[in-house]
Amino acid sequence: MQVTTSSGKYSIKHYPDTVKEWKKEGNFFYFYTTETILEVRIISDKIVRFRYAADGTFQRDFSYAVSPQLEDSPEKFVIFEWEETFEIRTAAIRVYIARDNLRITITDLEGQIINQDELGFHWQYYLQKGGKIVYCSKLIQENECFYGLGDKPTELNLRGKRMENYGTDAYGFTSTTDPLYRNIPFYYGLHHNMAYGIFFDNTFRTLFDFGKERDDISSFWARGGEMNYYFIYGPQLLDVARAYTKITGTPELPPMWALGYHQCRWSYFPDTRVKEIAAEFRKRQIPCDALYLDIDYMDGFRCFTWDNERFPQPKQLLTELADDGFKTVVIIDPGIKVDPNYSVYQDLVKNNYACKRADGALMEGDVWPGKCAFPDFTNPAVRDWWSGLYKSLIGTGVRGVWNDMNEPAVFEMGTFPEDVRHDYDGEDVSHRKAHNVYGHLMSKSTATGLKKYAMPERPFVITRSCYAGAQRWTSVWTGDNISSWEHLWLASVQCQRLAVSGISFAGSDIGGFIGEPTGELYTRWIQLAVFHPLMRTHSASNETGFNQEPWSFGASYEAVVKQFIELRYQLLPYLYTAFWQYATDGMPILRPIAFVAQEDEQTHHRHHEFLAGDHILVSHVSEEGMLEKEVYLPKGNWYYYFNDTMHTGSAIATVATPINEMPIFVRAGAVIPQYPIMQYTREFAIEEMLLHVYFGEETTHSTLYEDAGDHYAYKNGEYNVIDFKQHSTAQQFVLRKRFRGGYASSYSQYKIVIHGLPFTPSKCLIDGNEVNLESLQLDGHTWSIQVNRSFEDIVIEA
Repeated sequence: MQVTTSSGKYSIKHYPDTVKEWKKEGNFFYFYTTETILEVRIISDKIVRFRYAADGTFQRDFSYAVSPQLEDSPEKFVIFEWEETFEIRTAAIRVYIARDNLRITITDLEGQIINQDELGFHWQYYLQKGGKIVYCSKLIQENECFYGLGDKPTELNLRGKRMENYGTDAYGFTSTTDPLYRNIPFYYGLHHNMAYGIFFDNTFRTLFDFGKERDDISSFWARGGEMNYYFIYGPQLLDVARAYTKITGTPELPPMWALGYHQCRWSYFPDTRVKEIAAEFRKRQIPCDALYLDIDYMDGFRCFTWDNERFPQPKQLLTELADDGFKTVVIIDPGIKVDPNYSVYQDLVKNNYACKRADGALMEGDVWPGKCAFPDFTNPAVRDWWSGLYKSLIGTGVRGVWNDMNEPAVFEMGTFPEDVRHDYDGEDVSHRKAHNVYGHLMSKSTATGLKKYAMPERPFVITRSCYAGAQRWTSVWTGDNISSWEHLWLASVQCQRLAVSGISFAGSDIGGFIGEPTGELYTRWIQLAVFHPLMRTHSASNETGFNQEPWSFGASYEAVVKQFIELRYQLLPYLYTAFWQYATDGMPILRPIAFVAQEDEQTHHRHHEFLAGDHILVSHVSEEGMLEKEVYLPKGNWYYYFNDTMHTGSAIATVATPINEMPIFVRAGAVIPQYPIMQYTREFAIEEMLLHVYFGEETTHSTLYEDAGDHYAYKNGEYNVIDFKQHSTAQQFVLRKRFRGGYASSYSQYKIVIHGLPFTPSKCLIDGNEVNLESLQLDGHTWSIQVNRSFEDIVIEA
C-alpha cells in the first residue's frame, strides 16, 4: 500500500511476510521473516514484551521509563508449533503468532480473545525526517472500553478518541486540547470483564487511535524509533495498574508534609509578603504545610540565585518559616540566562553541557530571563552537574523543588526545533527522540540532588512535564488551568487518569491558575482536592491584584474551606496508608469507579465517581448552584459521610449538596483512621489515634500504615502495618486487629467510634475479657470506646 507524504513523495508501507525460522534463548523467542524480526520476551505469566526489528536490525535496548528493578519472573512457559501459528503458553495466557504475517492473538487459557492484531505491526520510511514510522493496529472487541494515557483532558473512556503524546506548554488548555504536558504512552482495554494494558515504550511523538478513524480498529504509532510494547493481562483493571508500575517502578514514600496543604502564587514577594501569608494561616488556624516561591525570588530569573533586594536574608527567612511549621518549595526552570557573568551559564558553556543546534550553535531561546541556553538532561554528566547545583538551595533551607517550563517551553518557538541534538545517554539523537523525556530527566536530576543534600529527610519534587516512570521520583500537577467549572471537572478526570497511568502523586491548581474563581467555585475545588494526593492552591498574578488564599472569598466561604482543609489533615493517616500501598504494590491512590467495579457495565462510562484509597468514594460538586447530585455507588453498602445514612450499591444515590457538604461515602465494614486537627503535620505528637469503624456484615479488610514520616528509617524496619478485619452480624459487632512492625508510635490508645451499630450493646469483650458497659459511650448515632493500642479483638453483642 502507498501513502502520500506532505512533500508529495510516496513511501511504501512494509508488512512482515512468512516466518522463515525461529529460535528460543531463555525466556526470549525470535521469529525471522524476510525483513522483520519479532522478539517476544516473557517477563511474567501476564506480562509479555513484543519488539520488532523492522529491517532486520534491532536498535539499542534502552529505556528511560523501565524500572531498574524489573526482573523477569515467569512461572512457566512453553512453545507449540501448529500448522498456521506458533503458540507460546504461560500459566495465564496464550500468545499466538501467525506464521504468514507475524500477527498476534492473545487469549486466556480457555481461548477467549483478550487482544488481537488487525494488520499488526507495519512500517514505512519517514522520507521527510529520516528513520521509520512504526505502526500497530488491533481489532476492537465487542463493547471494548479504553482508559489511561496520563493527563488527557477528556472523558475517562477513550473509545472513539485519537490522542497524541508530544509534551506541550498548553496554557489555558480546554477539554479538546491535545497534546498536553505529559507523555504517558500506556493504555487499558476492557471487554467481556477482561482487562489488559499496552505500554508503548517509544519516546518519539506517539499517537493512539481508539476507533476514531475506523470504529472497529484501534492503533498506535510513532514517528520514529522502534515498535516496542509491553502487553499486560489483568484480568482486573487494578491488576493491570499494579503490573504497569512493576514495569515502570513505584515511588519512595514522600515526606508526610508533602501530603498536607500547599499554598502557591505567581508570585509571593518580597520576603515580608511571604511572612504575612504564613502569619495569616496561623492566625486564622487554617492548616498549611508548604509555601512556594515562584520565579520572582530569583535575581533576574537566574536559576539557583536569590534577589538580594526582595529576599536579602533567605536562610533566615526559611528558618523562621520552618520554625512555624512551613516548608519552602522553590521553582527552578531549565532556561539558563545567557550572561557571561553568571556562574551557572559559565559552567554550562565551559563543560559543553548545553543543547546545540545541528550546526553546533547553542540552542538559544527566550524564556523568563530573556535569552537562554538549556542543559541537555539526556547527558548523564549534565544530570550529575545539575543535581549538584541544589546543594546551595538545600543549605539555605529549601525543602522542595518545583520544575516548570520543561516540556521544554520556549516563548517564540513553542519548544525546541527538531534539529537540536542530544546525548541520550551516549546515543546522539535529534530532539525528535529526546523531546518527550526532556522534563522527565530534568526532574530526575532534581530529585537526585535533593535526595543527596537533604538526607536524611525525604525530598519533594513537582514537575510539569515527564514521561512514563516519573512516579519513581516526582509528583505532578495538571498545568496552567482556568478558573471555571469545566476545569474543576477536568481536574477530577485528569487526576484519576494520571493515577491509573502510574502517577498517583498528582493534583491541580486549586481555583484555577488563570482568572479569578468565585467563592463557590474555589470552595468546591478545595473539597475535591482534599482527596487528591497533591493539594495545592496556585494562581497567576493579575491586574486587579486578587489573591487566592483560603480567606480571600469572605468569612462564610473561609469557614467551609477551613473545615475541609482540616478534614484533609484528619485523613492523613488514611491517605498516607494509601500512598504506602502505592509505593509497595503499585496500587493507584485514586481509582475510577470502573476500576473497582469493572463487572458492572454501568461504571464503564462514568467519570464523576472515584475511590480515594480502599474505602472512601468521592463525587465532587461539579456545577454552580448544584443543590443535589446523583452518585453511582458500586455494589455493597455505603455510608454517607455527613450523616451516616446507609445506601445500597449498584444503584444511584441522590444526596443534597449544601456548600458545607460534598458527596463522600464510606464502605460498610471499613476502618478509617484519623488524626486530631493540627496546623501542620507533626505539629505535636498524637496521644490517641481515632478509628472510625463503619458497621458491615461482609468481611472487610482495612489497613493502617505508620512511620516517622520524614526520613528513611522505614527502610530499616521502623514502620508498622496494622491490619483490621470486620465481619459483624445483626446481633454482634466483631473487629480484629493484627500488628507487625518496629516503629514506636507516640500514641498509646485508640478511640474507636462505631457508625451504624444496629443494636444496643448488652456485652462488650476486649481480647476475650468482658468490660464494663459504661466504657461504651453513645454520642448521637455513634458508639465509642477507648482501648489500648495493643488490643487484638473487640466483640460487642446485642
